[in-house]
Amino acid sequence: MTLIHEIQADFKKAANKEKAKLLQRFFKTGKGEYGEGDIFLGIIVPIQRKIAYKYDGLDLEDIQKLLSSKIHEYRLTALFILVKKYKKADDKKIIFDFYLKNTPNINNWDLVDLSAPKIVGDYLSDKSKTILYKLAKSDNIWERRISILATFEFIKQNKFEDSIKIAEMLLNDKHDLIHKGVGWMLREIGKKNQKVEERFLQKYYKDMPRTMLRYAIEKFSQEKRRLYLGK
Repeated sequence: MTLIHEIQADFKKAANKEKAKLLQRFFKTGKGEYGEGDIFLGIIVPIQRKIAYKYDGLDLEDIQKLLSSKIHEYRLTALFILVKKYKKADDKKIIFDFYLKNTPNINNWDLVDLSAPKIVGDYLSDKSKTILYKLAKSDNIWERRISILATFEFIKQNKFEDSIKIAEMLLNDKHDLIHKGVGWMLREIGKKNQKVEERFLQKYYKDMPRTMLRYAIEKFSQEKRRLYLGK
């Protein structure tokens, strides 16, 4: 039995039909919803991480097979493996390029959030950020989310410029998941430097979608939250 067949057998053993039904609803897989067509086996993330650890030697060809699947857990576990391979890689550009080639398969918010900062953000931390601005202009919601979530890595290094610029680009985005992603990154900036976050808020709070604003000010004092929400 090949590694790809072994990992698929492990997925089958761990599947939970009742949990799958809950996840189908939680990740909005119905017709016209953002996760339309996504299939769940009902495997919780800690178990997927264990499977990823067991099969971290999987090569890119087999990782591609998992990423090309309609099964959500196959794709998320493939990304867990890819993150591990990226950390160990001598030539990280190979993994970075592979990731960008697969953005059509990184097509739900958890897939983006658990991989983009660790691969895209880390790789670009000391390089040109041009690709992030291109992704921010994409018609694909997940590429736009990748663009802002990748900057999480920069924020951890107290580098806020690109996060702020991309937040400005996405300010009028129509999708709730982009509002949440931008608000989250603004909140993370505030944890590091609240003055930087508040300069952004003072400039844009009147134009920000309500969800974005609520996420951004979540860690503020109750009094300050009321102030921004009441303005």
